[in-house]
Amino acid sequence: MARRSAPSAQPSYISHPGARGGDSDESAFSRFWRTEVVAADKLPGNISIASAVGLFVGGIIAIRTWGDLMVPAT
Repeated sequence: MARRSAPSAQPSYISHPGARGGDSDESAFSRFWRTEVVAADKLPGNISIASAVGLFVGGIIAIRTWGDLMVPAT
């Protein structure tokens, strides 16, 4: 049977969680937080998403608070 991957390819199975580097006592959430949320290469995109969500929620709060001021009084 012919080999389908390059000779230098990594194994196709997932390695043991301790073999991925980092602290072995680290929980899945803290590993996610470190690698996906506050990682330097992903931080600009995360800040953009957070500011968009903040603007959206702020707009909803403003309309619910002061929305009656935009309707003309009869």
